[in-house]
Amino acid sequence: MADKRIGVAAMGGDAKTVVSRIQQMERMGVPAAWLTTGGAGLDGLTIFSAAAVQTENILLGTCITPTWPRHPVAAVQQVQVIANLAPGRFRFGVGPSHSGGMQTVFGADFRAPLTNVREYVHVVKTLLGTGEVDFDGKQYHAHARIAEPSPDVPVMSAALRRRSFEFCGAEADGAISWVCPGTYLRDIAVPAMEAGAQSAGRATPPLITHAPVCVHDNPAEARAAFRQQMGFYPQAPFYARMFAEAGFPEAEETHEWSDGMQEAVLISGDEEAVASGLRRLFDWGSGEVLVSVVTAGTDTEASWRRTVETLVQVQQGL
Repeated sequence: MADKRIGVAAMGGDAKTVVSRIQQMERMGVPAAWLTTGGAGLDGLTIFSAAAVQTENILLGTCITPTWPRHPVAAVQQVQVIANLAPGRFRFGVGPSHSGGMQTVFGADFRAPLTNVREYVHVVKTLLGTGEVDFDGKQYHAHARIAEPSPDVPVMSAALRRRSFEFCGAEADGAISWVCPGTYLRDIAVPAMEAGAQSAGRATPPLITHAPVCVHDNPAEARAAFRQQMGFYPQAPFYARMFAEAGFPEAEETHEWSDGMQEAVLISGDEEAVASGLRRLFDWGSGEVLVSVVTAGTDTEASWRRTVETLVQVQQGL
């Protein structure tokens, strides 16, 4: 992934709405669409199978597909379909998600999440890359073959803290952050990925930086919209610990967005301010920015379009 890229999360609404949004993003010039699968909600891999045959150029990627609900071989079954329908356009991002949701919804035996995702990535990369896998690990066993390997599908992992970024640097095809302050990525994530890559004797894979973005002229409305649409994250233990390590100990005390946390994560303001914030993330080591559009004001469609149009303009100038 040599080229700098700004992709957009396409979640929200039913399956037809999401596929239509991905088509709209392609027409607008957005280079990459991303989908997250959560709980018992819509499955991103299934939606991308539909979007693959209704688009031509836009990249498709999961950010993330949780590991616990499906065996890595079952995931490869689905990934093969998308890779065949959209050659060279699909990127598979996985991650352990959160203990509460995985245990409550799926009854998962949530333990040693880094071991879990390391074994998962190994099985998927090996089977997609070579066409066969024979693996017996602590959490997964996989013995399978497929007719046609898909070595061009990058297999990336979610990362929040130092050890997970080191793992991504050493073994995955990229790291996907989520609501991490840019300075935390600059000071913790990028050096950890470089260290992991060096220990494995390989080039450092790209960091895909998640960034909530709102192009809006009223700062108070943008901040209120951000808190409403992103309110969950400080409540989750993994995120609270990440924020504490990033210099915001209040996250573990209040489990709410402080002004400082919000200032460190949200990129907002007019077109020029947002463009500056996005370029700064690339200067700090991001290979790609994955934008969650924060809509503000009474006309959410107009707000979404203004932000996405700004992203496209910034992309053209990279």
